[in-house]
Amino acid sequence: MADVAEIIFIYFLSGLKFFAGPSLGYLAGLHILLTMFITVAGMMTSVVVFAYFGDWLWRRLILRLTRNQRKFSKRNRRSVRIWKRFGALGIAFLTPILLMPIGGTLILTSFGSPRKKIFTYMLMSATFWSVLICLVVYNFGDKIF
Repeated sequence: MADVAEIIFIYFLSGLKFFAGPSLGYLAGLHILLTMFITVAGMMTSVVVFAYFGDWLWRRLILRLTRNQRKFSKRNRRSVRIWKRFGALGIAFLTPILLMPIGGTLILTSFGSPRKKIFTYMLMSATFWSVLICLVVYNFGDKIF
């Protein structure tokens, strides 16, 4: 059984990269339900922090660092295309598998989504993907790892 330090490590890593939660939870020998909970909690902590401070971070750091870069990059075009086609729900749904929780939250805040909508959609997405990915990892973990 994993100790508290391992659980906290998995929690924080889930806030940075969603796939880390199920993978590390399985490798640490955690129960599947605990792994699902830690993964969702880690992502949602990231979402809450960056939903409140994302706008400040965007203005202060990212825009200064990318001042001389192209504004219409492939990544920006893809974000706008997903936004126009699927809206906030699409960005939230794709965040755990294509983006990092931080990236998805920053995209949603930069497009002006209300925080309540960001939290709701990201929670739905995190729960769905956590259950799905944990089921896959825990059922096929011996073959994957």
